[in-house]
Amino acid sequence: MPQFRLVVLISGRGSNLQAILDVCQTGCLNAEVVAVISNRPDASGLQYAAAAGIPYQVIDHTGFADRVTFDQALAQCIGRYMPDLVLLAGFMRVLTPGFVAQFTGRLLNIHPSLLPAFPGLHTHQRALDAGVTQHGVSVHFVTPELDGGPVIAQSIVPVLPEDDEAQLAARVLVAEHQLYPVVVQWLVAGRLSLNAQQQPVLDGATLDEPVCFQQ
Repeated sequence: MPQFRLVVLISGRGSNLQAILDVCQTGCLNAEVVAVISNRPDASGLQYAAAAGIPYQVIDHTGFADRVTFDQALAQCIGRYMPDLVLLAGFMRVLTPGFVAQFTGRLLNIHPSLLPAFPGLHTHQRALDAGVTQHGVSVHFVTPELDGGPVIAQSIVPVLPEDDEAQLAARVLVAEHQLYPVVVQWLVAGRLSLNAQQQPVLDGATLDEPVCFQQ
């Protein structure tokens, strides 16, 4: 069976990229990261790609007049690698509807909160400020709405009384590294898809609620 071709988009440290690379290299995932693309030339995660001998590209968003022209260049670059799946792994850009439409059902994102709670940035401090007792991470199909696509799976992380932002973020990051490869494996194995109603379907059943894992 041919390996699934993955393109991973990053903006920073790329720790979720490394988690995906790890499961590919161990053979636990019948997939290959064929390219890594960053919108920031200083993204430290590019070092993971270089160390693994994976082609990487930088498309600096600051060199484009607007989101549309940046997204067009990004889509063109992705297309050269003919991916089966595009993974956002800490990619800090809001994507235009035109871009998302090109990759519908093949575009995943991981977000450090239990969506729909706390979309956007600074999720861990916002969770602490809100006084919630549970936080975590979500993997979802990407739509034009920021962090608003259909959620496939979540990993729930308890918020402890002594937590500060750094402590909570560190525990959520562990959950991210565990959850993202699981959801990618579902897609690679043909178990997961997105139907015409923009609903996730896992093992033939529509997911009315995300699959939940407890840390």
